Amino acid sequence: MATDVITPQPEFAGILRQQETFASGQGDDVGERLNSWFDRLMLQAGMEIAPAMVLALCLCSGATVGGFVFVAQENLLTTALASLLGFILPLIVAMIVRSRRQTTMMNQLPPMIDELARAAKTGRSLESCLQLVAEDTPAPLGTELQLCTRRLALGMPLRDALEQLPTRTGLVSTSVLVTALTVHRETGGDLVKVLERLSQTLRDRLQFQGRLRAATAASRATAILMIALPPAVLMFFTFRDPEYFNNLMTSQWGRTATFTALMLEFVGAMWVMRILRNSQRT
Repeated sequence: MATDVITPQPEFAGILRQQETFASGQGDDVGERLNSWFDRLMLQAGMEIAPAMVLALCLCSGATVGGFVFVAQENLLTTALASLLGFILPLIVAMIVRSRRQTTMMNQLPPMIDELARAAKTGRSLESCLQLVAEDTPAPLGTELQLCTRRLALGMPLRDALEQLPTRTGLVSTSVLVTALTVHRETGGDLVKVLERLSQTLRDRLQFQGRLRAATAASRATAILMIALPPAVLMFFTFRDPEYFNNLMTSQWGRTATFTALMLEFVGAMWVMRILRNSQRT
């Protein structure tokens, strides 16, 4: 007697999961917000690695760099600074990957919306148009769209299927697209005209942001230099002469001045990064 064997498909894993992140970030707890930021970073960077594994990688990186520095210099302060640098190095890499991925998706959005409008002109259903566009759009945006279309194929409503797209991409533009599609599904209207206007708006926005980045390149470079220079100078003198920083920390005035400078450096760095993020937000 012949029997049919159903082989599990790994690409369907997590399709019906309501929330892809592990922390909500809706509470007032600082730890909960930090966990939420870390989970969103991994999700939006497109890394198929569990956040716990990345945290373990950060710990291993910090221990490895700190161990090498301790063997070379045998100084606890230098080792602590090197361990901190090694710990945050994977996070810096993840943020760079996320930024490049978001830039790629932002450049893919206008052509994708144009193709969606052309597919809608043929009289196809919205689900069929999304399926066609998801197959033709390259990664990384195509990968996110294919996840949404697989959810639609499993019978999920359009709003629920597209709900996680803005969170997974981290782009405001995808939130606008999802809102336009869900409103059209609920109220109707000329979808083709809405998509064409949205595509043109995104192109104009990209052109404006390109001119803005070109006009403020010198200011952004100066801001980044001002943030990176004090820690770089401190690390240079600490590695070159370990007793340099130890002598500073022996007096009360030196400790007060050092901790005040570190606090002001941290506040200034957060302020500058917030300004840069708001000026480049898409």
